[in-house]
Amino acid sequence: MKNQIVLQGICYDDKSSFMKGPALAPPLIRKAYRSDSANYFSESGLELKPELFEDKGDYTIAEYFEIESLTLKCIEQKRPLISLGGDHSITYPILKAFYKIYGQIDVVHIDAHADLYHEFEGDRYSHACPFARIMEDKIASRLVQIGIRTLNTHQKNQAEKFGVEMLEMKNFEINRLPKYDHPIYLSLDMDCLDPAFAPGVSHHEPGGLTTRQLLHILQKINVPIIGADIVEYNPNRDLNGMTAMVAAKVVKEIAAQMLVNS
Repeated sequence: MKNQIVLQGICYDDKSSFMKGPALAPPLIRKAYRSDSANYFSESGLELKPELFEDKGDYTIAEYFEIESLTLKCIEQKRPLISLGGDHSITYPILKAFYKIYGQIDVVHIDAHADLYHEFEGDRYSHACPFARIMEDKIASRLVQIGIRTLNTHQKNQAEKFGVEMLEMKNFEINRLPKYDHPIYLSLDMDCLDPAFAPGVSHHEPGGLTTRQLLHILQKINVPIIGADIVEYNPNRDLNGMTAMVAAKVVKEIAAQMLVNS
């Protein structure tokens, strides 16, 4: 099982609104993953030891689209990639790299926010905009969004424009999850969780998923996951490293699904 999944950290939050902090996250997620307070097993029974990953380390980003070129090097051999963010702006250049290797792909996005703004605070590449850019560039053949609970008029119009399939939190039921027919890329914003379960995020949005609901969503994926990012963990707002431990568990569960469905 050695080095079956590639891992990279993207220490970048220059596109964050409201507050910075997610650039500090990747090494702390790794630390939580290696914590003696837990083990390396996923709930599927697979043991996800560090040697499973080819860990490229944490990249300090000087220029936004450098993320694309770094990611491209990581996926040239078409092994699954997990990226630790970082704010949600990193998803757009990461998916630009995936598009060069795989062509159009189906994307599953779990988040409190739709991140479909045409521009936000004058920046078209803000962490509030990546999925507008992804859909404009036709990188995603299908975009499924789960857990959204901040939908305003503009983003609702954008979702209709781009044909986004959205399961808002107010209508969430585990038996209503969409079915997937093709390999997917998974983008997971830690604020998809209710702040009670993940206080270490910049934007506390009540009424979110429980950790168990999120794990059910991940465990029900039955198609290959070619890549994933885990973004918007803000250590500056965390309590006793609780959100870091949740992020580390998410890494293990995603990695397990990558192996089970490969």
